Amino acid sequence: MSLSSLSLLLLASASPLATPAPVRDDPPAVAPGIEAAADDPTDDPDAQSSQDVVVTARRREERVQEVPIALSVISGEDLAKSGAFNVSRLQQAQPALQFYSSNPRNSAINIRGLGAPFGLTNDGIEQGVGFYVDGVYIGRIGASTFDFVDVERVEVLRGPQGTLYGKNTTAGAINITTRAPSFTPESRVEVSLGNYDFLQTKASVSAPLTDTVAFRLSTSGTTREGTIQNIRTGVDQHRLRNLGVRGQVLWNAASNLDLTLSGDFNRQNPLCCVQYYVRTGATQRPLARQYAALAAAFGYTPPSTDPFDRVTDLDARSNSRQEIGGASLVANWDVGAATITSVTAWRYWDWLPANDRDFIGLPITTVSQNPSQQKQFSQELRIASNGSNKLDYTLGAFFFHQTINTQGSQVQGSAASRYLLSGADALNPNVLNGLTSTNTISFDNSSFAVFGKLNWEVASGFHIQPGLRVNYDKKSGFYESVVSLHNSQFNFDATADNVAALLAARPAGAARTTFQNQINTLAPQRYSPEFSDWNVSGDLTLSYDFSPDIHAYATYARSFKSGGINLSGLPLNSTSTGVDLSTQTVKPEKVNHFELGLKTQFLDRRLTFNAAGFWTEVSDYQATVNNNAINVIRGYLANAGKVRARGFEFDTSFRPSQRANVYLNGAYTDATYREFVNAPCPPELSGGTATAPGGVTDPAGTPGGRSPAFCDISGQVLPGISKWSLSWGGEVNVPVGSSVGQVYVGYDGNYRSRFSSNPSQSAYTWIDGYSLSNFRLGYREGDFNIFGWVRNAFDQHYFELLSTQSGSTGLIVGQPADPRTYGLTISSSF
Repeated sequence: MSLSSLSLLLLASASPLATPAPVRDDPPAVAPGIEAAADDPTDDPDAQSSQDVVVTARRREERVQEVPIALSVISGEDLAKSGAFNVSRLQQAQPALQFYSSNPRNSAINIRGLGAPFGLTNDGIEQGVGFYVDGVYIGRIGASTFDFVDVERVEVLRGPQGTLYGKNTTAGAINITTRAPSFTPESRVEVSLGNYDFLQTKASVSAPLTDTVAFRLSTSGTTREGTIQNIRTGVDQHRLRNLGVRGQVLWNAASNLDLTLSGDFNRQNPLCCVQYYVRTGATQRPLARQYAALAAAFGYTPPSTDPFDRVTDLDARSNSRQEIGGASLVANWDVGAATITSVTAWRYWDWLPANDRDFIGLPITTVSQNPSQQKQFSQELRIASNGSNKLDYTLGAFFFHQTINTQGSQVQGSAASRYLLSGADALNPNVLNGLTSTNTISFDNSSFAVFGKLNWEVASGFHIQPGLRVNYDKKSGFYESVVSLHNSQFNFDATADNVAALLAARPAGAARTTFQNQINTLAPQRYSPEFSDWNVSGDLTLSYDFSPDIHAYATYARSFKSGGINLSGLPLNSTSTGVDLSTQTVKPEKVNHFELGLKTQFLDRRLTFNAAGFWTEVSDYQATVNNNAINVIRGYLANAGKVRARGFEFDTSFRPSQRANVYLNGAYTDATYREFVNAPCPPELSGGTATAPGGVTDPAGTPGGRSPAFCDISGQVLPGISKWSLSWGGEVNVPVGSSVGQVYVGYDGNYRSRFSSNPSQSAYTWIDGYSLSNFRLGYREGDFNIFGWVRNAFDQHYFELLSTQSGSTGLIVGQPADPRTYGLTISSSF
């Protein structure tokens, strides 16, 4: 592994909540979302039942079963043994969580099917799932794709969380808490080896520096060779090269005041995330311009038509290098009746990609990349009561400022003319060969909010919990695309200012048609969108404690996801010389959410059963569209009329004795467009002669047919969402020798039913349901643990996503998930 030198920055470590979570030396108890609880080698069968999992989901320490939120918790130990070392792998244990990524920048985290539109990233929008690390809000999902380092626990909160979490949490939040510095010296080491030359090392050390100052230093490194062979370059794709460091200093400045200064640095340099040939499907494009005929014209065949042969011949460079880091200062001041918390943070994200966006080994698009740099500053100030018999409160203010600068480029190759054009220009490679779009994109985003939440016990066991948030967002951006072509036949630089003059200089004939084809393929444009708005979010939860172990709640929430601006290019207007400025901005999403929940424990808290039912309606849902415009490379945003997600979830775990535990979690999600009448059409209806709205069209898959201007997909399912998702597993152990050590065997499984992988439902882009099985066998004694593991044990063939080649050629490409992997992990604490 070759990695450049590190610079250690100081980043956020203390908990975001009213008081930091304590360092826990005892194993956590059984709780939903935990892999049937942590392992407990004690000989006392009742010891486990007396413990409680403590979380900070509501910005104060509470027992997880008493929090009236659909909430799952995964401990750091369970993350390690399940192999979930990043958010992508976390979804295997969380049925209601969906994570999609064609590369780190183009990633989305959804909960219950909601959060971010399915498709390529647009700088001008934000996610609907809040992502927090030690109280610091992470402004881009791409910056959340780091490896977990020294994590104490991960809390997944489902449903709107806007009155306590600082930014656009209309679908939920992921709250990660790392291990805090300890005044008791300790160190941890973990090493994992596996096939594909997998090597992962984790280490941490913590100790006091003085009676009032302690530190923790943690690091993680991951390398793995690729799982997909590129026969053209000889370099395997989907390799891993990750490195992370975190440092924390805790100062107990007074008996009632502590400050934590923290910093982290993460560098990832994988060769990912390639998509390649899966299948073909008929479109409305003329038959001679669909994939089979185009490939034959070049004498091209893919190296395999079975994507699970895991070979490709992509001819453009692929990379997903990124750096993530930042610093924070967290202060907690106990003033007696309340604790005042301040979280000050600065973070950055530097993204340097390379992609092959034609997905095959022909020089169609030789460069397609959008290097991007984000910087963010946030300040949160809260006051939270320290516990009252009848009334608790949290009040706060939050400020967030973010800038993003992106330098996009796209270059067409010698095969582009034949692939993208018709007529005489299709036979002249010089028409598009070397055609280059250079994009300058900037984004400035400021947000301010005040919020509050009450918990009033109006009668014994009966709580009324209202919350309110007032938020202001202001966004401004700039987008400019300069198009140039310099080859043996054509020589021009087209901007938004001179494109009309260049077109006028070609008043008629072939020269005008050719230039029109060039600027329709990559359009010069410039615009400066702006958006600002106030909104008020609120929620009301009623909960009742039937007993210490049986709790029920009902919640209504009215929430908003901030409006956005389009920063990936706009569709051309009717003259094809300008852009449709009416598509510059998108309206905020407005969310109405209803939920009923039940949390129960039985048999001395050895059996846990939690369930929740929800109904969520989203008006002005932010969706990614493209209107079949080849000049809009990354798609743009539009508001769908209404989306509805409804369903139910359950989390169960059972520990019959200290020698065994099992769990079963599930989610049923019915998420559909209730109103989306002007949606992009699926590939089988695209590529034909355009017709006016309401005009005559031809059946899907008619070569040379007529395509609708847009499609009504009301009633169709949202992309990326399985109706059924399950996770299950357990572990059994037997004592060895003097009963100090244990031999154990564990299993984790999960299932997802089929889901659509296209914004508009297509017969070509359904991903079949699949089930994964992971096994482990090991020995542990005290703080020492060694185990062998097999993940995707039955080598299940499945796709993370499917998409289409641009230009309506009918080629369907996909990104296969990891094959079977196996290895050995050794860990110890000192």
